[in-house]
Amino acid sequence: MKTQNYLSWIAIVLVGALSINLTAQSKKKPNFLVIVADDMGYSDMGSFGGEINTPNLDKLAKEGTRYTNYYVAPTCSPTRSMLLTGIDNHLVGLGNMYEYPAPNQLNEKGYEGYLTNDVPTIAEILKDNGYHTYMAGKWHLGKDHDHIPAAQGFERSFSMLSGSGSYFSFNGPDEDATPNHFVEDDKYLDKLPKNYYATKTFTDKIISYIDENKNDGKPFFAYLAHQAPHDPLMAPDKFLRKYKGVFDKGWDILRDERLERMVELGILSEKTEMGERLWYVPGFDKLKPLSQVVTARKMEVYAAVLDYMDMEIGRLMKYLEDNNLRENTYIVFFSDNGPDVNDKSSTYKKYPATAAANWMAKTYKHGFQNWGRAESFTAYGPSWAQVSCAPFYGFKYTTYDGGIRSPLIVVAPNQKDKGTVNTKAILHVKDIAPTFLELAGVGNKDYKSTMVMQGKSWKDMLEGSTISPRTDDDYIGTELWNAKSIRKGDWKIVSVPKPIGTGGWQLFNVKNDPGERFDLAKKYPEKLNEMKKDWEEYRTQNNIILPNRTTYDGMEDKLPPRPSVYDPDFGRGSEKVETTNNN
Repeated sequence: MKTQNYLSWIAIVLVGALSINLTAQSKKKPNFLVIVADDMGYSDMGSFGGEINTPNLDKLAKEGTRYTNYYVAPTCSPTRSMLLTGIDNHLVGLGNMYEYPAPNQLNEKGYEGYLTNDVPTIAEILKDNGYHTYMAGKWHLGKDHDHIPAAQGFERSFSMLSGSGSYFSFNGPDEDATPNHFVEDDKYLDKLPKNYYATKTFTDKIISYIDENKNDGKPFFAYLAHQAPHDPLMAPDKFLRKYKGVFDKGWDILRDERLERMVELGILSEKTEMGERLWYVPGFDKLKPLSQVVTARKMEVYAAVLDYMDMEIGRLMKYLEDNNLRENTYIVFFSDNGPDVNDKSSTYKKYPATAAANWMAKTYKHGFQNWGRAESFTAYGPSWAQVSCAPFYGFKYTTYDGGIRSPLIVVAPNQKDKGTVNTKAILHVKDIAPTFLELAGVGNKDYKSTMVMQGKSWKDMLEGSTISPRTDDDYIGTELWNAKSIRKGDWKIVSVPKPIGTGGWQLFNVKNDPGERFDLAKKYPEKLNEMKKDWEEYRTQNNIILPNRTTYDGMEDKLPPRPSVYDPDFGRGSEKVETTNNN
């Protein structure tokens, strides 16, 4: 009898211990991993229609959800400031990039050119609430000691502080940023790790930081900010041969093929028309055969850089899986803005008698035979950038969707409906911080801030109870260098300075017309006026100081004039075309 009672007591204890353990597991806070590509286009990944080999990102897409209406800023540092704060870039120091301040923005609040200390970052908040916080990669949010990652809540960090530079050395994007600035934790570096290659080293570091504390039971927030595929494009030699001949069809055919695949994948409607081709880019078939081969080489190099990044993301995923860290981790992947059309090395060739051109000539290697190799300065320019952003018009720096609409993949623990494509939700980079805080169970009372996060939490959407965190009455505003936009439901207003834009407000139904070809401003003046009021509200609430000098100044003098008559290959639509396509 005593033995039976003893066994019963043991059973009760074991059941109780199991119950406590299961309860503890059910309450275990999730990990968060954010991976950001730099200047990658909307359709570059295979899972978004591209021909570039991205098997690891495509695997994440099959394990998670692809979102087709996700917005960022037109350039990198404004996007990164909103990612880390959940607040508009004009309020947290990046109303403009530090490289390009307008005279009337100097010394103005919100235009400091670095991420201010006015509000806590998501890293600071999570760190104060029991999380490990790690960062590796491009920072671009401040170079002085008070504004490096270690001062913004990251427990461990390895970072390139400038906006770009060599993938192999301290060479920076310009003379003022050479040598480039690197930090590990709170120490500035005068020597890079052995066999440094940015994409690999950043991945090495984020893995090492996670590995240091993988068994202590604390959750982590990890931010991997890749430099790839930002120029100057550089990759290890064996990758530079991988894409030989892949892009010999040229940009016109490849854009159309990408659109066909995006329709097949459910990314876009079968009624989608390709956005306007850049009028100053010739048709690929107009080039001589040798010129076709030479210019295709630049896209081969770009693809190699992106391919290598995908490989390293796969290595990180394998590490997480091998160490049982995947199952409780939210993974988010996106690009910080659209593809870049600039090619510094080509620009300086036109103006050789300048200090900048002299610096470029002596710092980087040039010439076809060096493209993509260490210390070359290779960029693929506008012809291939318009392929990367297909089917959209515009590019980095603009507020057309080619500049601010990014591919987004989210993988959640216990993911439902794996491999789905969400075309309904309209999302923004400001949403990520409040989403993570809600998923981590961190409320406003758990941290102090002078500003409330403006983003919308995705928690309900990720758990399947809603399709989108925004209603048709909610809007997303964007501004940089006097390029402006408001996205509201299916509608969008855009104003981009000439010659890339019209200089005035345009109205598009981006559900029917994602290429922003057909301006409906004259047809729907009430909708235009409604959204212009939204813009004024956005401008007032976020202390937007429109610049009195921008990078668009003088551009009209450097480019051929735009066609003045509607042309289906170049134009933005006519009343006749617009009516038949949008009724």
